[in-house]
Amino acid sequence: MPVQAQEYPVVPGDYITVSMISVEDGHDLEYANHLAGMWRKGQDFAVKQGWITGYEIQTNENKRPGEPDFFLVTRFAKFADPAQEEMREKAYTDFMKSTAAQMQAASSERAKYRTLMGTMLLRAWKWRN
Repeated sequence: MPVQAQEYPVVPGDYITVSMISVEDGHDLEYANHLAGMWRKGQDFAVKQGWITGYEIQTNENKRPGEPDFFLVTRFAKFADPAQEEMREKAYTDFMKSTAAQMQAASSERAKYRTLMGTMLLRAWKWRN
C-alpha cells in the first residue's frame, strides 16, 4: 500500500476550550452584560495579543434539566509555557486595570447567580491538503 494512502486524512488544528455555564433564573441579562463587558474586553485583548485565535458564546436554546445555559468557546493554537503564562497574566491584569484579588472578588459576585458546570478541552481536526 502506498505511504500516502496510509496517512490520516486529517491534521490537528486549534485547541478549543468549552466552559459550560448555568445561570439562575432572572439573571440572564446580568450575565450577558458581564459577557459583553469584562469578558469580551479580555477576549478581544487575547486575540490582539495572538494568545487565542477566536472565541464565541453559544446558548442552549432547548435546555433540558441539568444542562448549562451557555457555552463559552475559546480557540487557541498552542499552550503557553510557564514563563509565557506569567507574562500573559501581568499583561492581562495591566490591560484590565485590575488585580488578581479584584478579579477573584468579581468572580465571587457572579458566583451568586452563575455556576461553572465544567470545562472541556477539545482539538479540532482539519482536512489534510
